[in-house]
Amino acid sequence: MATATGTARTPAPAAPERPDRPGPRAWLSAVWPSALVLLAVLVLWELAAVAFGVSQFVLATPSAIAAETWASRELLLAAAWVTTQEIVYGFAISIAVGVLLAVLIARFHWLDRALYPLVVLFQVVPKVALAPIFILWFGYGLTPKLLLVVVIAFFPITLNMLVGLKSIDSDLLLLMRSVGATRNQILLRVQVPTSLPYLFAGLRIAITLAVIGAVVAEFAGASDGLGYLIQFASTQLDTPLMFSALILVSLLGLALYYGMSLVEIALARRFPHIRADVR
Repeated sequence: MATATGTARTPAPAAPERPDRPGPRAWLSAVWPSALVLLAVLVLWELAAVAFGVSQFVLATPSAIAAETWASRELLLAAAWVTTQEIVYGFAISIAVGVLLAVLIARFHWLDRALYPLVVLFQVVPKVALAPIFILWFGYGLTPKLLLVVVIAFFPITLNMLVGLKSIDSDLLLLMRSVGATRNQILLRVQVPTSLPYLFAGLRIAITLAVIGAVVAEFAGASDGLGYLIQFASTQLDTPLMFSALILVSLLGLALYYGMSLVEIALARRFPHIRADVR
């Protein structure tokens, strides 16, 4: 009986799986619903203002705002640059202050009892009331604006990182202690890496609050910036310019928020445990 002989073939190795990367279609699918809603709102806004004969001094139409934005583009960009510097510098100081406070409170229990209630108490103080006090103390320069940004933005950084520092697994903590790790070693090697996703969640909240802080500071006393421009336009009854500056502030905050998310994604490629829920 003849038998067929042949060379056994080994299956080809499977190609390594590639991590899913959002392509253009995924990006469009995420953007188009918001863009469609925004377009519908603008169209309804324009039609309603024209149909009911609303004065431009009361409610400027989107077309009038767009025309004013183009006509005053140099003024708006110069003001936006001033406000951006205040936000970025103040936010950088907020990170340093917020992280330092969180680490100290987590490391020293007596600081937790002494400082944490004061941090919460300081946070509930109306920030608008602090702006004229800072101007009285430090003048009309950059310093009072940075201080107000820091006062508003540091709290979510401190709170979120502190939650992360205290969320260490109890079994891992016992393991570290069993091998003779000191409290500083546990803090640096376990608690800080564990807290990074919480920290970035706080940073994304804080960057939006930093925008609010800068604008509030400019309302209180400034000669430049988007907050000053909004206040100046309101005194001149220039409603289209006021809306243009207001929209630019909103776009600036949106850009900074997603910029912080991009930083988080970039760091997550190198340190996978960093990444939180980025939206």
